[in-house]
Amino acid sequence: MYFSDIIGLNNIKEHLTDSVNRGHIPHARIIQGASGVGKLLLAIAYSRYLMCENRSANDSCGVCPSCQKIDKLAHPDLHFVFPVIKSKTSDEYLPQWRDFLSKNKYFDLNDWLEYIDAENAQGLIYSKESEEIIRKLNLKVYEAPYKVMIVWLPEKMHESCANKLLKLIEEPPANTIFLLVTEDAENVITTIRSRCQPLNVRGLDMKEVLAGLQINYGLDENAAISVAHIARGSFTKAIKIIQSNRENNYNFDLFKKMMRASVIKNIRDIKVIASELASIGREKQKSYILNSLRLFREYFISNLNAPQMVYLNGEEQDFGIKFAPFINDSNIEAFDDEFQTAYRQIEQNGNARIIFLDLCLKCTMLLKK
Repeated sequence: MYFSDIIGLNNIKEHLTDSVNRGHIPHARIIQGASGVGKLLLAIAYSRYLMCENRSANDSCGVCPSCQKIDKLAHPDLHFVFPVIKSKTSDEYLPQWRDFLSKNKYFDLNDWLEYIDAENAQGLIYSKESEEIIRKLNLKVYEAPYKVMIVWLPEKMHESCANKLLKLIEEPPANTIFLLVTEDAENVITTIRSRCQPLNVRGLDMKEVLAGLQINYGLDENAAISVAHIARGSFTKAIKIIQSNRENNYNFDLFKKMMRASVIKNIRDIKVIASELASIGREKQKSYILNSLRLFREYFISNLNAPQMVYLNGEEQDFGIKFAPFINDSNIEAFDDEFQTAYRQIEQNGNARIIFLDLCLKCTMLLKK
């Protein structure tokens, strides 16, 4: 993964390469901001650039021994911490992680958990990971000028692990660099965030997404424009739109069933849809809720008669002709609150059957308004 592999974000790439060439290398950065834009790619490309033996002004050379090892994600001075399952450590999943990264550049936590067959388990960085972090960072530098520790999704850290990481960031071993890559900076403990130099990453603009889609997926201009419009600056989302129509269609079908049953107050159908949602696994349940939140917002906005502000595909638009008027000033905030609450309850391993039955019944009440 090189800077040249990353779509757009030229200002961020220039900032990182220039900071290295000027010798301004903070010992801890938190890479935060828009999701789906390649923040982990930036961390890996930056690590490669730091370690490269023959870097150019803009990128790593790609041929030195350091670059060749990082090509395989097997450099002894590059370390990863990332969410796993079953109370294990990242090292126990390192072969899968390397294989996953070799096949995927733009992805999210759901993609990784699906790859390791997490089923209902939520990805976490467990307490015992801290012992491995301390052990690795107390080793001497093997080959490169620096040891680099990339922590993907530090917001998923167990509190005790985060506290030990804080101590290391406060007093890092010599020549150690931390790169924390977050999708939710507000949930990274404040004491860690305050000790890291922030690197704020914007969403991709329309032209950047279009170029990436046409180069990587060969889409014609009209198809690329449609996907880029819905993706709203996230290349990961653009890929999902292209590759995951089946999942998107399934989520939308569930949404239609849920809303129709709620509108007509069909208790039997409400129980059936609640049972179906309870059976699909927690990560898919969370995906469904997030998609539903998106649809509520888009249907509310569609009532404002500003089509340029609406991000719906054709089938979603067709359903909205009759359904959108049900989403209005009197219930949009309540829908958002209820579905956000359900999301948190699913994250906390609540009883999915009860959560979704309760959610369906609340939809029945809200759709009366």
